[in-house]
Amino acid sequence: MADEAFENPRLAALYDPLDPDRSDLDVYVRIAEEFGARRVLDIGCGTGVFALMLADRGVDVVGVDPAEASLAVARGKAGGGRVRWLHGDATALPPLRVDLATMTANVAQAIVDPVDWRGTLRGAYAALRSGGRLVFETRVPARRAWEGWNRRATYGVTDVPGVGPVESWLDLLSVDLPLVTFRWTAVLGVDGDVLTSDSTLRFRERAEVEADLLAAGFVVDEVRDAPDRPGREFVFIARRP
Repeated sequence: MADEAFENPRLAALYDPLDPDRSDLDVYVRIAEEFGARRVLDIGCGTGVFALMLADRGVDVVGVDPAEASLAVARGKAGGGRVRWLHGDATALPPLRVDLATMTANVAQAIVDPVDWRGTLRGAYAALRSGGRLVFETRVPARRAWEGWNRRATYGVTDVPGVGPVESWLDLLSVDLPLVTFRWTAVLGVDGDVLTSDSTLRFRERAEVEADLLAAGFVVDEVRDAPDRPGREFVFIARRP
């Protein structure tokens, strides 16, 4: 099940306006170029920002996501017809042979159930051609990112066309490592509606992720630092032999 932030049509429509700076995706574009990827599977594609960045560069992209509301936003964007959008997850994909599979932003951490996580890795492996790569990021647990997930640090007001001013912030609900749960709140200025979405992320240690990748058949080629968040995230690059 997808979080309410992605499954609720009203919240899904706010996702891009409330988070317009997606420079965090530039590293994935560069990685796709580095490996000469012409066919890409974007796992947890959400509203399609990264998939469309690649499609604009002539890449053949398949985007898969469990949230139909987010996919509806993605399909409605300019160029949305150039991407193959799939409703579901990586555990039940049609036959594919891609050069690169990605999980950007929170996607890898949002897969909190160990069975689902292992199934996702197996699905990505099956979708890749021999020599193809899986690339994803996950936060370094020791950096305790959740300490900044509070109203004081995250509160903002954004003027959204057709909606008006929207207040939004995060509240930390629980820390029971490796799981951390937080709530996103949005208050719509036009009618004062309060919309909320609770999310849980799994904070995995580097050795745990590497062991899971090896168990799924991958070779771990490299673990890089996130260039825009140095020291705070692991960027895993794993290869199907």
